[in-house]
Amino acid sequence: MPHSPGFLKLVNDAKTRVRETTVQEVKKQLDAGEKIILVDVREESEWARGHLPGAIHLGRGVIERDIEQGVPDHSAKLVLYCGGGFRSALAADNVQKMGYTNVISMDGGWKGWLDAGFPTAKD
Repeated sequence: MPHSPGFLKLVNDAKTRVRETTVQEVKKQLDAGEKIILVDVREESEWARGHLPGAIHLGRGVIERDIEQGVPDHSAKLVLYCGGGFRSALAADNVQKMGYTNVISMDGGWKGWLDAGFPTAKD
């Protein structure tokens, strides 16, 4: 389903303020043992079907409310992902506005992770 022009405008605006990375770069950093907090911002039903190993779930609808309790360190390296990299950019923009200083959106998201054949997990 194509995204609406208004949504794309919001995403593109957020992306001017948000750092992005690739699925391959995230996998490389994880394999190297870098300390990264993976944050899945998808809906609960999407999370239940599978997610990145070691990720935490803070859905797009509640991340601003719950992140400070779940991740109190505002300097922690956060990599946010969604289905393709759009919702994660919006969430990353808001989390940065809350004072988090090392926030990155994973372009390609869950779909890119699956397409690359990287491991997944289910709870």
